[in-house]
Amino acid sequence: MAFLNFIVNPTVAYALLLLGVYGLVLEAFHPGSWVPGIIGTISSLLALYALQALHVSYVGLAVMTAGVALVIAESLTPTVGVLGIGGVIAFVIGSVMLFNTGGGAPLVNPGVIAGVAFGAIVFLGAILVMVMRTRRARLASGDQPMLDASGEVTTGTDAHGDGWAMINGERWQIRADEELPPGTHVRVVRRDGLLLWVVRA
Repeated sequence: MAFLNFIVNPTVAYALLLLGVYGLVLEAFHPGSWVPGIIGTISSLLALYALQALHVSYVGLAVMTAGVALVIAESLTPTVGVLGIGGVIAFVIGSVMLFNTGGGAPLVNPGVIAGVAFGAIVFLGAILVMVMRTRRARLASGDQPMLDASGEVTTGTDAHGDGWAMINGERWQIRADEELPPGTHVRVVRRDGLLLWVVRA
């Protein structure tokens, strides 16, 4: 009974929820490692028990989930921090709203929320540093390695010919002389810094 009273504390339930989410995400990215999956499953079940005993704002839970999803998306397809920053902001707002159904002070310890948000910011910073180092290394090696490289448009080009594409496994900003819808196969013909000029392959 003392244990159940402990986990229905909003801060503890919040921590269990995060541990469950990140444990399951790590297991998904590293299948067969078992430990993150087991910890994530147990933490998620305990968090669900605690949440059903507390007054939870499902809007806050949805906003918080969206924030976590954006941070994960940033780690998979770096966008110079756009998705990641939006994810951290959404995560913090959702965390404050999660148990705050009465409009008063948040029930989750603000220090815990701040600590998790700081950890996410450090994680995003590390990703951005690695991405910039990789691209600088490519710039230092000259334009030749990128010329004639092929890829696929992920975000169709706008009226100015600007869009995004996956080139050599990386997400690059592109420019074309024609409208290119998502899914179009393209070939690099010129590079201007971090901007690639492409044509249909």
